[in-house]
Amino acid sequence: MSRLSRRLSLLVSLLVLLGAGAATESRAAVQSQRVAAQQQTQESPPEGASVLESRFVRKTGRRGLDLLYDMKFAKAERAFAKITERYPAHPVGPFLEGLTTWWRILLDLTDSSHDEQFYDQMETVVERADELLEEHPDSRDATFFKAAALGFQGRLHSNRSEWWSAANAARRALSPVLTLAERHPRNADFAFGKGIYDYYTALLGEQYAVAKPFMGLFPEGDKERGLDALRRTAEDGWFIQTEANYFLLQIQYRYEENFRKSVERVEWLRAEHPNNPFFHNFEGRVYAKWGRWRQARDLFDTVLARHYAGRTGYNDHMAEIALYYLGRSHLVYDEYRKALNYFVDLERLTSSEDAGEESFYRTLGRLRQGMVYDALGQREAARQRYRSVLEMTDHAEAHRRARKFLKEAYGG
Repeated sequence: MSRLSRRLSLLVSLLVLLGAGAATESRAAVQSQRVAAQQQTQESPPEGASVLESRFVRKTGRRGLDLLYDMKFAKAERAFAKITERYPAHPVGPFLEGLTTWWRILLDLTDSSHDEQFYDQMETVVERADELLEEHPDSRDATFFKAAALGFQGRLHSNRSEWWSAANAARRALSPVLTLAERHPRNADFAFGKGIYDYYTALLGEQYAVAKPFMGLFPEGDKERGLDALRRTAEDGWFIQTEANYFLLQIQYRYEENFRKSVERVEWLRAEHPNNPFFHNFEGRVYAKWGRWRQARDLFDTVLARHYAGRTGYNDHMAEIALYYLGRSHLVYDEYRKALNYFVDLERLTSSEDAGEESFYRTLGRLRQGMVYDALGQREAARQRYRSVLEMTDHAEAHRRARKFLKEAYGG
């Protein structure tokens, strides 16, 4: 991807994040205090009421979401199915059921086999929300779930580099995101979407000149205001602490590059969801980014052990990440043979990937094999690896680095 394309994709990703903010608000808005179930018999809420205020939905939805984050998909689906049964014509059912599909996608974004099912589920949400809006134009439920579904559609289109589809979905979600924050300024959970908007709008305007002409089309953002809103949700919100902490982690890890605050957020996520492999690997990445390789190694060793034990969610992609970073950890300490073993295991694990569609870690693992061979003095083996990298998908400037090491050996 060219530099211009990357910057344009970031601009589109901003729009997607706006939709994502609404999505996570709606998704986790069924979470609340653990209260006793109050049996209800109606198939739809009374006029003016919200299913999100139903004790049945709150308790059942919270249980389902806890199970979902814990990778117990079948049990989560059974919990969500009870809500669908109670409210068969409401968008809440297909939305919650679609979340299990979303997490299956998120655990391995190289696998697109669940995409069609997910798009169908989110389209059903939009259709039901539109029907509800026809009867009740000010329906909070319809606004929530329509924005949620569009936000998730936009996120997946973005992951698939389908930028126009992503932008269109997020554009349709933008107004509900901002409207909800304005109508409920005291609600810490509703500050989340606006916080994302404020931070990323300001970030793109500051860092990417190509984005500036577009920024005038949107309300002005502010990074500190956005961070304050996200922190407020992470600390005081009832519904979406997990999502707020995750987005704060992303920001501190990638853009603010603050080690202490990154650790603070990832430790919260790991304490709340200790069996979630996505957060587990992210904790290892945090320590690796700041050169704390001993801590990172312990975490990735555990990820790999859980993968070999067949723990739910610890799939090949999660193992792929762990193998790559374990190889790097040994390369840093000049333990070249151990490093090579991990990179070779990574090669075997990803051997089924189609040529020209290699994953980030397969490409970077092959590059680092060449670096190991250079360090071992096996120059021809190193050259062979670098040449092969040039035939693979270019991730993280792997092609530039391979050409550099072809001219001058790594460590030379």
